[in-house]
Amino acid sequence: MQYSLEEYLYRIIRERSLTVLFQPIVNNKKQEIFGYEALIRGPSDTPLHSPVTLFETAARYGHLVELEVLCREVSIQQFVRLNLDGKLFLNTSPESLFQPNFRTGSTLDILKHVGLPPEKVVIELTEQFPTENYEAIREAKHHYKSMGFEIAIDDLGAGYAGLRMWSELRPDYVKIDRHFMQDIHEDRVKQEFVRSIKNIARGLNCKVVGEGVETADEFRCVAKLGIEFFQGYYFARPAQIPVTTLAKSAFTQTPHDLLQTNRRSFFTTTISDLLQSVPGIAATTSIEESAQIFQMAPQLESLPVVDNQQPLGLVRRNNLMNLLLTRYGRELHGKKPIVQCLDHNTLMLETSLPIEQASGLISEQMKQNKELEFIITENGSYLGVGSVIDLLKVITEMQVRSARYANPLTLLPGNVPIYEELDHLLREQQEFVVCYCDLDNFKPFNDKYGYEKGDQVIKDLADILRSEVKHEQDFIGHIGGDDFILIFQSDNWQTHCQAILRRFEERAPVYYSREDISQQGIWSQDRVGKYRFFPLLTLSIGSVVPDPAACKSHHDVASLASCAKREAKQLQGNSLFIERRRRPNNPHLHHAVA
Repeated sequence: MQYSLEEYLYRIIRERSLTVLFQPIVNNKKQEIFGYEALIRGPSDTPLHSPVTLFETAARYGHLVELEVLCREVSIQQFVRLNLDGKLFLNTSPESLFQPNFRTGSTLDILKHVGLPPEKVVIELTEQFPTENYEAIREAKHHYKSMGFEIAIDDLGAGYAGLRMWSELRPDYVKIDRHFMQDIHEDRVKQEFVRSIKNIARGLNCKVVGEGVETADEFRCVAKLGIEFFQGYYFARPAQIPVTTLAKSAFTQTPHDLLQTNRRSFFTTTISDLLQSVPGIAATTSIEESAQIFQMAPQLESLPVVDNQQPLGLVRRNNLMNLLLTRYGRELHGKKPIVQCLDHNTLMLETSLPIEQASGLISEQMKQNKELEFIITENGSYLGVGSVIDLLKVITEMQVRSARYANPLTLLPGNVPIYEELDHLLREQQEFVVCYCDLDNFKPFNDKYGYEKGDQVIKDLADILRSEVKHEQDFIGHIGGDDFILIFQSDNWQTHCQAILRRFEERAPVYYSREDISQQGIWSQDRVGKYRFFPLLTLSIGSVVPDPAACKSHHDVASLASCAKREAKQLQGNSLFIERRRRPNNPHLHHAVA
């Protein structure tokens, strides 16, 4: 049965069928969760699942106060039920304060009923609806403050009169709109805006929250500007059962220092990183002479034996000393050549061997032989030795960096490894192809079907990319949201892209109801709040072959890739667009492949 929006709203309020999600607000200085913002969603099987649509509908039909009181009640009850620590941020629109059915004290009554002190609650005023009744807002502020609540202003910089509201209210917290967080590390204007807000807030004794922080680069940039509180996907997504602790590694603010102390980035991951330049001894060297070398170099646990630059194996300190310490050992064996003490099972690895493969080989070797060194060669010639201990350190560092910079939803490399991969290829003057993958009509899909199903779409797309991009020279990165980057050095990249598009086209209908499949799309709000029809999800891929000589850094490549993606999204259906322009700021020449 099809209901009107007003009927859907009435049922939601009557049946209390709201879902509460909590997103952490993080104190960077203390490196802990400071509190949670309660976020409301309507039933996923109704047109009012989106909070924007839900509250606009309530305002239109005169039920805004009723809905907001219900939202506070279910949020407070769930917050107490989950035994969450810290502050609870509750959203309230100033518009509701002017409604004739607004009743003061309703929030305090709810808190008393569940035993939550008002000092733990922050009333967060949103700017979904414009208002100029500042006198009434000031009265409401004094009313809330007198009961022990703190006040916050949401989305500073995005609303109708944010600075005026800030000046009139003098809140305890102000949240900077997510627009100013997005790619702030690359935008000096945004940085100056945030720096100004911080300076004003300091004079007003107001705490500033950076809202919508999604990447490590954004977090570190804003933290460096002196912002203490953060909220966004970088730390945690909204969830019905939210995280209660955060990894300390998330708070690292000095990536430059980190890289300076650990130059092993995502690209120096071959066995050559473990190379120790230990001179090899000749096969004719006597056992007595070899023992003297060990005595002069106590740090050595093994000596490589080399014949015309060809490694024969390693002599282990323990084996040699055990032989010489036997009765008459020195007299019997001292003059003999060292090859008689050689470990012929020594593992020999080429410098170009990836760390992951070397780890597997060494693990197998250590099942029979517990020795901790191996020989490193280049084109078969002796180069040096390596240590299992060093190998373990490198693998641990790789795992830590991978976890720190991976996208939490897909576990694919995030912005930091993407940027480093691009800069590495440019420094090496290597040819490569960048493909920017972006879902079409994803926001309306997310609004109608919910974040959980939207996340599933993103994870499924990541799996498709993994299954198609397998060559060791190629790279998959997850920028965030529904945006992915593919970096190809293998030749058949267009074949892979077409396969990706074909597989996603086959997969997309699975996410929809029969009704939406039959009409080949959904009705939802666009970015300006108008209802219109959106086709089923499709995938756009914009590709570019950057000129390594003309592109100075990943910023130039990102600019080219973004242009290619925009062109791809102008094409109908699942599409691949090939950008012919290879240099930034050159005349735009292009060719589309549907």
